[in-house]
Amino acid sequence: MAKPDLIIFDCDGVLVDSEVLSCRCLTEVLAVHGVELGLDQALDLFLGRSTAAVFQHCETLGRPLPQQFAAELKASVRAAFSSALAPIAGVGAVLEGLLIPHCVASSSDLDRVSFSLALTGLAAHFGERLYTSQLVRRGKPAPDLFLYAADRMQADPRRTLVIEDSVSGVQAAKAAGMTAWGFVGGSHYLSRDGKALLREAGADRVFERMAEFWRDPERPHGRG
Repeated sequence: MAKPDLIIFDCDGVLVDSEVLSCRCLTEVLAVHGVELGLDQALDLFLGRSTAAVFQHCETLGRPLPQQFAAELKASVRAAFSSALAPIAGVGAVLEGLLIPHCVASSSDLDRVSFSLALTGLAAHFGERLYTSQLVRRGKPAPDLFLYAADRMQADPRRTLVIEDSVSGVQAAKAAGMTAWGFVGGSHYLSRDGKALLREAGADRVFERMAEFWRDPERPHGRG
């Protein structure tokens, strides 16, 4: 697409390298409640999804989680992030030079998104332009959150670009009528074929380094 009128960034796995950390916390807290789930399974099932999806999944397994699970998971994630969370390499430079209106739309809750961005020095790039699944009835892969964000930013969905790292996020962007770029530079894709997953989900482009944000490494570079 030509330069968009709005760019929506997912947070986890796009702005901050958090997916492995948070999914590891998820498996550990689930184990406390008798639900065994490996890290790869957690990534496959819940990458880009909200905590509500975890509750729903366990309910279908016949292992409903107690309400305190959400608070326990939040505490575990916050501790892990405090000691090890880092921004995605190169994302600060992209945001520094970004003149197009931009915001965040994340399946995580507002407290976690705000904490993550503050911890990694990225908060100033977004201010209060943070939208989360708490604000809509249906989370990703439904289009509700992206449509809500575009509406708040007064942008046409057809002129909106979404940067996502998850299948559910790409599906949500496409369902909203937006252009979706898949990003596979997070550590959770070191041993998984993220490019194939996101292309199959409908991504219009997939890239793996923020240095490639405005150019396509698959396009030959030469005269003409």
